[in-house]
Amino acid sequence: MVHGKKSSLNKMPGDYWQKFANLRVLFGYMMAHPGKKPLFMGGEFGQFDEWKDLEDLDWEMLGYDSHRSMHRYVRDLNHLYLREPALWKLDHRPEGFSWIDPHDSKQSITTFMRKTENPEDSLIAVCNFTPVYHEKYRIGVPYEGVYVEQFSSDAGEYGGSGKLNSGKLKTEAVSWHYQPYSLHISLPPLAAVLFKPIEIKRRRGSVKTRKG
Repeated sequence: MVHGKKSSLNKMPGDYWQKFANLRVLFGYMMAHPGKKPLFMGGEFGQFDEWKDLEDLDWEMLGYDSHRSMHRYVRDLNHLYLREPALWKLDHRPEGFSWIDPHDSKQSITTFMRKTENPEDSLIAVCNFTPVYHEKYRIGVPYEGVYVEQFSSDAGEYGGSGKLNSGKLKTEAVSWHYQPYSLHISLPPLAAVLFKPIEIKRRRGSVKTRKG
């Protein structure tokens, strides 16, 4: 980030749009993954120049749409972290994290789960590290029921392509990724997408609905 290493944005490959999308998926992966969240000053709005200890940050970049959208994205990521206990409650315990699919190296997609003691708090993170759009991508999930897209780095307000999963997503009784159920999702290019169960069907047939 300093002394010839370039800023995070300037390290990213691709064209102008892809650089910002790459930075969004990196920050999304970092926020969803266990551990502390280092963010070097200037990264929150996508500064192209590396940080300079004797100069101000390039705040004037917030006058440009892409940088302003990145700033909004980091702000909302921080708010997401605060309101979702799965991202921090069991951060230092192994039961707070589980891989769903770390093996899709061919398509550069990782899927994992953050948890608390309550299944309704669970979050499933899917990160697509390529510029390829997958209109239908199947992921395994542990609970039968209904899920919603809780957050996406590809939202138009963040400078993304706006390929979102709207409405409720119902599980299918298809075992996938060593999970008993699965979902078909739309997976945007260079994006981090989080899903959350809002209705979990219990084994006895009852359904518990998340409030809010």
